[in-house]
Amino acid sequence: MDQLRLTQLAHGGGCACKIPPGELDALVSPLSAPHGHAAGFAGELLVGLDGGGDDAAVVRLDGERAVVTTADFFTPVVDDPYDWGRIAAANALSDVYAMGGEPLAAVNLLGWPRETLPYELAARVLSGGRDVAHAAGCHVGGGHSVTDPEPKYGMSVVGVVHPDRMLRMDAARPGRALTLTKPLGTGVLNARHKATGTVFPEAVASMAALNRDASRAAVAAGIRAATDVTGFGLLGHLYKMARAAKVTVVVEAAAVPYLADARAALRDGFVSGGTRRNLEWVTPFVDFGAAPEEERLLLADAQTSGGLLLAGELPGFPVIGEIVEAGASPVVVR
Repeated sequence: MDQLRLTQLAHGGGCACKIPPGELDALVSPLSAPHGHAAGFAGELLVGLDGGGDDAAVVRLDGERAVVTTADFFTPVVDDPYDWGRIAAANALSDVYAMGGEPLAAVNLLGWPRETLPYELAARVLSGGRDVAHAAGCHVGGGHSVTDPEPKYGMSVVGVVHPDRMLRMDAARPGRALTLTKPLGTGVLNARHKATGTVFPEAVASMAALNRDASRAAVAAGIRAATDVTGFGLLGHLYKMARAAKVTVVVEAAAVPYLADARAALRDGFVSGGTRRNLEWVTPFVDFGAAPEEERLLLADAQTSGGLLLAGELPGFPVIGEIVEAGASPVVVR
């Protein structure tokens, strides 16, 4: 089992295995429900399916408290089971941070091929998830498991947020800067890892890092619009923010940070199917100007456990563009 490579047991890896964004829009759009109080329901729904694709649902309990709830899981993105658990947990917790909340408790979600993989590996995955959740100050209490031909792991997380200080995509306003809190490139590096077994420690560290500090700083700075950058790539999440807020977002391609080996991985052809689907989906909504194909693919690269995309400037993190009044294209690349 020392030679076992978890990434070889899955058709895709990490957030690159998401349902394509265009197909997902068509799937969930009939399920949208009105916000606010509903007869027979506890609390007031502040953010739901019709909010433009926010990272979690939010229900107000009273004037000071709202519950944030989310779930996220995926196939192995790296071969090391402990690191996979860490990354999956950080990714699930990120949905709470992307809403400006603090995670309180999580439960594990595990799909496991019990006839082909030993439970010792599953225990290492769960240990990685537990350790990251505990580092976030989040309880982990049980969960749910099923047998599955492909290994899958993640968490369902519940958190809290002040209703007047939460982050949401439709709050982006013209005149604000765009800030990105983690470099891009995990998609192409994960694709290279899956194909060759090469480990990229910088990418693992980035994916396993919590978005907690950036989220807290953003809320304290008065920022009220954000999302996290995951499987739909930077361009996909920019478009979703622009669509929700009815604005145009302008991204300066030269200002976008990347992990050190990302461009080399792209040039060598390590591009996931998820990244190509992202670019195909978002192209009608983007004015690319003179951006070459390489830049377009990197901007659409399907990230796993990426950083926060904030509508506002946050000291210590790169500004990658700005929000302007709605124009002919929701997203503009310069």
